[in-house]
Amino acid sequence: MSMKNCIFIISFSLIVIAACTQNQNQPLAKTQQNMKFRQLTPDEERVIVYKGTEAPFTGKYDQFEETGTYACKRCGSPLYKSADKFDAHCGWPAFDDEIPGAVKRIPDADGMRTEIECAKCGAHLGHVFTGEGLTDKNTRHCVNSVSLEFTPASTDLSPGIEATDTAIFAGGCFWGVEYYMQKIKGVVSTEVGYTGGKTDHPTYKEVCAGKTGHYEAIEVVFDPSVTSYEVVAKMFFETHDPTQWNHQGPDWGEQYRSAVFYRDEAQKATAQKLINQLKDKEFRVVTELLPAKTFWKAEDYHQDYYDHKGDTPYCHGYVKRF
Repeated sequence: MSMKNCIFIISFSLIVIAACTQNQNQPLAKTQQNMKFRQLTPDEERVIVYKGTEAPFTGKYDQFEETGTYACKRCGSPLYKSADKFDAHCGWPAFDDEIPGAVKRIPDADGMRTEIECAKCGAHLGHVFTGEGLTDKNTRHCVNSVSLEFTPASTDLSPGIEATDTAIFAGGCFWGVEYYMQKIKGVVSTEVGYTGGKTDHPTYKEVCAGKTGHYEAIEVVFDPSVTSYEVVAKMFFETHDPTQWNHQGPDWGEQYRSAVFYRDEAQKATAQKLINQLKDKEFRVVTELLPAKTFWKAEDYHQDYYDHKGDTPYCHGYVKRF
């Protein structure tokens, strides 16, 4: 090994050690302090809170092939589907995709890698790598097992159906869309945010200014044993006007476009079926049918807006169309 390579390795090690030491001295952000976290073991805390790393080939989910959903160990937010897991022979669980909007990417303290965190609570998950050619998606989420909690697919469900599923819609002001989605029996959680645009980490101000191309959208996590994607999609089409383009009610702007962001071919087929049914009833539907892209969670004050305000939507209402 050359002297140049030795110097690089020693320097890199010192950077990583310094970064870990710095992270251990940093308190949680105020927004995280206000969240309810699960109690962690010292080893889980070392990785999840202080951004440590478990030893390779020691995690319980490294060689693990059950069908289900991987959630954040600290807050329980769904992160990955078993269908996106693959054996990267790296010593840690590997995924080539995440549940849209569930994972946040940030520059690592070492200045070279990209860290991944739970988008909801900021728990450290591991790192993401691209360009390795290991799967068609060319992406590897290298995740610590201790950062994850696995929920197996329900034995009461049909084969291939997992414990939770996720739907993403854009139908005008996301406050009103979320208000009605939360009323569906079987909906586990909702988050409002931005998707379909051209920039990372958009802000509400940027989206409203039309600078990013994003839609105001909602991510709905639901239990397929209680409800279905079709039921959730019908609520979407019946609580906003799918014939309005670039506005919804009194709200105008391209961020208020109507769109279904499908996550697989089954969701696409269901949404298209409903659109065709509406067109057969002579509704001039302008709702776009688009593949899901990264979902960026909106600022905290937008979440559960009408619950906090104690009011009802001014730009959305229920109209039976099916």
